[in-house]
Amino acid sequence: MRNSKILAFFIVFFSLGLSAFFANAEAMQLASTAFENGATIPVQYTCDGQNIHPPISFVDIPKNTQSLVLIVHDPDAPAGDWTHWTLWDIPATMQQIAENEMPKGAVTGMNSFAQTGYGGPCPPSGQRHHYAFDAYALDTSLILSNQNTRQELLHEMKPHILAQAELVGLYGR
Repeated sequence: MRNSKILAFFIVFFSLGLSAFFANAEAMQLASTAFENGATIPVQYTCDGQNIHPPISFVDIPKNTQSLVLIVHDPDAPAGDWTHWTLWDIPATMQQIAENEMPKGAVTGMNSFAQTGYGGPCPPSGQRHHYAFDAYALDTSLILSNQNTRQELLHEMKPHILAQAELVGLYGR
């Protein structure tokens, strides 16, 4: 009986301690000056416009971050989750990626259009899709070629994720 009370005390103490620790930790965030989370992506960043990537800002990057990853995908695509852009080895000191600019040292991989680089939102006519911009802070740089796919990137980075953030934009035709 006494051992179970001591165990219960340590479980409660440990749980409260972890809650307090995580409550004080700042969560990484992803933002854009082009659109807010849950809002419509402006046409210039789509296949109906200039098909360039929007400006992206990384906020509260963890201190031990060695590199950043950005993945843009459409989970609503009729053919399954469609990859629009993979970008990795973004320098951890990079707080923003300017519109249509590639960060020095970063690598862009294959998208679902069978090309490297950014391919803007382009849903079927009459449909409105969600476009997830997912950012990851890693404790390492990745040794991958620009021929690697999103699935290969996710596999390689999984054990190195320190934090992640998401920004979702909408677009319909």
